[in-house]
Amino acid sequence: MTIRVIGGGLAGPEAALTAARFGCDVELYEMRAMVDGQPRLTPAHQTTEFGELVCSTSLKSESPNTAPWLLKQEMRRGGSALLRIADECAVPAGHALAVDRVEFSRRIAEAIAAEPRIRVIREEVTHLDENVLTILATGPLTSDALSREIQRITGSDHLAFYDSISPIVDAETIDMDRVYFAARWDKGTPDYINCPMNRAEYDRFLDALIAAEAAEAKEWEKLDYFEGCLPIEILARRGRDTLRFGPMKPVGLRDPRTGQTPWAVVQLRKENLRADSYNLVGFQNHLKWGDQAKVLRLIPGLENAKFLRYGQIHRNTYICAPVLLNERLALKSREGTMFAGQLSGVEGYTESIGTGMLAGMYAAQLMRGEEPVALPRSTALGSLVHYITHADPKHFQPANITFDLLEPLDEEVRKKVRDKKERHRMQCDRSLAAFDAWWSAMSNSTAELSA
Repeated sequence: MTIRVIGGGLAGPEAALTAARFGCDVELYEMRAMVDGQPRLTPAHQTTEFGELVCSTSLKSESPNTAPWLLKQEMRRGGSALLRIADECAVPAGHALAVDRVEFSRRIAEAIAAEPRIRVIREEVTHLDENVLTILATGPLTSDALSREIQRITGSDHLAFYDSISPIVDAETIDMDRVYFAARWDKGTPDYINCPMNRAEYDRFLDALIAAEAAEAKEWEKLDYFEGCLPIEILARRGRDTLRFGPMKPVGLRDPRTGQTPWAVVQLRKENLRADSYNLVGFQNHLKWGDQAKVLRLIPGLENAKFLRYGQIHRNTYICAPVLLNERLALKSREGTMFAGQLSGVEGYTESIGTGMLAGMYAAQLMRGEEPVALPRSTALGSLVHYITHADPKHFQPANITFDLLEPLDEEVRKKVRDKKERHRMQCDRSLAAFDAWWSAMSNSTAELSA
């Protein structure tokens, strides 16, 4: 028998490669394809490649004893294929792990092509066979037909929010005399370009941003944005200092040329190793392209910028996991149908890859007639799964990994250890120990798991 994996973003390829590593045959479905010489795409994708990153290229912090670092450490120990690829094609990004998006997709495709147990099928899936072990990882842009099929088998409505993607600028068009390189608090290498603003420049930018016209203005008030990824124009309308305490926060970004901290800062992050393009960090928006150009060229250093991609909006779709899923990422009513990635209710690249890895492991165990053992709650990945499967369904929203999701330390320990960094270190040590114990048992129980 064969495991069916639907979706060629991040979670799907990770699930397919993981299941194949456990000795299972996999059919990997992806609806983006070349049809009559033309690419059939989604509203957000620009290619038909596996693992295309439609927004940022960052997989977040690599600073030890942070929640994103902990999650990646667990995934590395579990043999995550996509995280290994991310490490191999990383670009300088201070204390974060960021990748060359083109190279990242290319290497994922190579890994899939090199795995004889995986067969790629380029077509849309519209029917889910309950007799076929299936991992659904179609992400936030699940097709309408498949969405209806998921609604049919779950007997419930989807939840949906809207998410925006950030602009990309041609590096050659940045005025380097007006910017400086630095990483916040000098952590890691100074790989970010920082565009400093004084108060007058910030006020002018803010006024123009607020006055700019939104795309598809008639639908604006209907859009239900994810709170953790709001368009900058929405943030700007919440108060004149909201951006200065958010994506334009200058704290820890002292200008080495003046020795002063600017009033506000726009950070640019490398898109690839060639450093020929930069992403405007946190500048997702839903403005008309002409208005975007006018507003963004008010940023110091970008007065003559050429934008390779403007901000856009796309739909994010996810299921109500607390109602539907068990801790093995399977439907409570249908053990052979599993969910991974953003469709399952996690948010973020690393989180999506992590749930894909878990789903691939669990599916492989089911295929081999074994009872999957859920990852412990005390691990970072286990805490993430615990959140999506135990949150209040009435207020459920997708989540990134944070220390708030991790199992807290004992009350006596918290009283004794007042330093937050030390408590975080203790939580990380405990989580990694729990993961190692689980992974050892998992590896030993599966004879065909490769070394």
